[in-house]
Amino acid sequence: MNAEQPLTKPLALDRRIFSHAMSAIAVLFTALALLPLLSVLLEILRQGLPNLKWEVFTNLPAPAGDTSVVSGFANAIQGTVLMVSIATAFSIPFGIAIAIYLAEIGKSGAIAQTVRFVLSILSAVPSIVVGVFAYAVIVLATIFGYRGFSALAGAFALAVIMLPIVVLSTEEALKLVPNHQRLASAALGANSIQTVFKIVLTTALPSITTGVLLAIARASGETAPLIFTALFSQSWVEGLLNPAPSLSVMIYNYSSSAFPEQTQLAWTASLVLLGLVTVTNLLSRLITRKR
Repeated sequence: MNAEQPLTKPLALDRRIFSHAMSAIAVLFTALALLPLLSVLLEILRQGLPNLKWEVFTNLPAPAGDTSVVSGFANAIQGTVLMVSIATAFSIPFGIAIAIYLAEIGKSGAIAQTVRFVLSILSAVPSIVVGVFAYAVIVLATIFGYRGFSALAGAFALAVIMLPIVVLSTEEALKLVPNHQRLASAALGANSIQTVFKIVLTTALPSITTGVLLAIARASGETAPLIFTALFSQSWVEGLLNPAPSLSVMIYNYSSSAFPEQTQLAWTASLVLLGLVTVTNLLSRLITRKR
């Protein structure tokens, strides 16, 4: 009876006051941290919702000052989807392959530690620096007889941004797979390649998918790399070796325009881009929660 009494006895009054005070402070600082985010979200909703019509998803941007037609950004959506898709197609296989080497083969070796260190630095490099790098190695170079701004250069810059996110998140996902699953696979006669692709990757797939979706969300909202590589255009994407429009660059260009209709379109595009990024993040959370 005496041994159970400390477990059921209420805390002293001073300890309860201290606990409630610390909880109140934590709630207060959480609210202060969320306040800027909520204010930005509310302002985007207030400014962007009035012009959110179906035509903005199907029409091209109208000439500056022309209010006779409904201006849209269908070409910017097309360009964004195209460049992010190319970057994803490049970064996912290479990123997963590098992560497999770091987690299953190299592990604590000198090469693996060097690669891991370089990727950690690359993940912290400002995106504008990545844009300057892509400008130097892609835009100023001659590819298939063409030199200049292009959707391919923009996709390359986004892939450089996505690659470290995919690699580091996939590596951590692979490390979370219990080692006894690897041992059980080996005991059944599977070699190391079969174990990695049929057991380890299958088990870690939800977490890997989460990392990929977060990388896609990060790339979708980048502006600086695309200014240096893809530039912008008022028409549909004409090819991988031509300048391509994107939502983020359009928002950047139109937000400081002297024409009110372009400024309004920038707010609406911000709302759409915010929705795309939010949906991508929610998908990653749902996949992890389902797992």
